[in-house]
Amino acid sequence: PIDWSVELDERWVVLGPNGAGKTSLLRMAAAVEHPSTGTAFVLGERLGRVDTAELRFRVGLSSSALAQRIPDDEVVRDLVVSAGYAVLGRWRERYEDVDYARAVDTLESLGAEHLAERTYGTLSEGERKRVLIARALMTDPELLLLDEPAAGLDLTGREALVTTLSDICSDPFAPATVLV
Repeated sequence: PIDWSVELDERWVVLGPNGAGKTSLLRMAAAVEHPSTGTAFVLGERLGRVDTAELRFRVGLSSSALAQRIPDDEVVRDLVVSAGYAVLGRWRERYEDVDYARAVDTLESLGAEHLAERTYGTLSEGERKRVLIARALMTDPELLLLDEPAAGLDLTGREALVTTLSDICSDPFAPATVLV
């Protein structure tokens, strides 16, 4: 059995070879997947005995699996704001000006506010990573999960992302963070 806990003031990095279960671990921490054996608790709630839809609002997730599901014609500000409603893409939701203002502020915290009106399909890999992290932060989560946030970035892009993540994590009100 694995027994570990990420506290609010902690930042964890999970390392391991391909196929070791890192992404599966994050999917459980994001309340997207349940363990095949044993029990898992996320933010003090036992998976299988909690409304995972409500729990997901408390967890911010950025992953390549999510990135692959985003339509190329999705406008960045809509992509970010839709996280507050736990949906991917606009459908029937009505967003308020305050929602859009928060989305732009969140993009700005990552140096990506200039991307708000662009479509996802026109973004570089580094821009996509920043937008997905902004989406993960949109709900002001208690737990931030980043699955390979620097994958596909060149050295300059990785360094810029690490600097941005360091800035975010240095905030005393930042969510507990797990980085794979």
